[in-house]
Amino acid sequence: MDPSNIPINQKEGGFNQNESISILCNINSKYILQKIFENMSRKKALTIIENNKIIQERLDISIDTYKEYFLTLTTIEIEIIPIENINGKFINIPKKEEESYYHIYFDNNRDEIKKYELNADDKIKSIKIIIDNKVKSFSRLFEECNCIKSLTFKRFNRNNIIDMSKMFTECSSLEEINFDNFNTENVYNMSGMFCLCQSLKEINLSKFNTENVTDMSEMFSGCYSLKEIDLSHLNTKNVKNMNMMFYQCRSFEILDLSNFNTNNVNDMSDMFCLCGSLKEINLRNFNTYNVKNMNCMFYLCQSLEIIHCSSFSIRNVTDIKGMFSGCRNELKTEIKSQIENLPEEAFE
Repeated sequence: MDPSNIPINQKEGGFNQNESISILCNINSKYILQKIFENMSRKKALTIIENNKIIQERLDISIDTYKEYFLTLTTIEIEIIPIENINGKFINIPKKEEESYYHIYFDNNRDEIKKYELNADDKIKSIKIIIDNKVKSFSRLFEECNCIKSLTFKRFNRNNIIDMSKMFTECSSLEEINFDNFNTENVYNMSGMFCLCQSLKEINLSKFNTENVTDMSEMFSGCYSLKEIDLSHLNTKNVKNMNMMFYQCRSFEILDLSNFNTNNVNDMSDMFCLCGSLKEINLRNFNTYNVKNMNCMFYLCQSLEIIHCSSFSIRNVTDIKGMFSGCRNELKTEIKSQIENLPEEAFE
């Protein structure tokens, strides 16, 4: 019996609970019941489990533990496609005592595998990783995992992940990430999240909720192959640190950050440093009143022809040396006309 074919009747404003329970009570397989509840909304599943002793017995849980049981079903499922010439790790388990919260399966095999690295002898086409609700941080989860070609978040029904710093740092072979199912609503740290993902050519951030993020430093630093990116969905109202955010993104030609709220940012040093192909950048709405460090902000942006920075204030900046060092001489007059009282050291 395929769990996906079990009808759970729905009506406007809710669902037909009696019909749903009648169907579920006739299912004897614990496995099928688990799969059905995994694909339900949490509210609906909890209501059904809480009020039905037969289903509790089939799932082998008690009325006192049904909430905790359902939480274990709201796992995160990730599918990984490794590169053809496999050699390296594909995940980092942060602490030994947390190993039980990470479940790894090769090629859709139901047997869990306690192995975090692959080599040339492994004939693995896909890896499924399920992460339980006990895990709250994804910091460094795939750091230096150089055998990953593609990553897909197939299920992400949780909102308790708070840290994604350096999550994909130095995934040098990573070409594609599918974020269609991705929840970032309580994440506060995205520093270095995609740092040195040098093979990544595009990132779709439309599903990102960054309302609570305070640190975006080095977020895209060293993304050499990234030619364009839509940042219009990023909410930066609480971000304080943008240091090296686009450092050495050497394939960008145009960047539009006109939607960025930078009211709380205090560090923009090296933010666009070594973006050698960057020709135009729109910073029209940047509020830099609270920024203290702009050191080498546009250092060696040697192709820069157009910059919208008339909203810049450098009143509270304490380090501005080399802000535009290495930029075209023709741009100097234009920049000075937009930023009031800009000192010469900004060009040194």
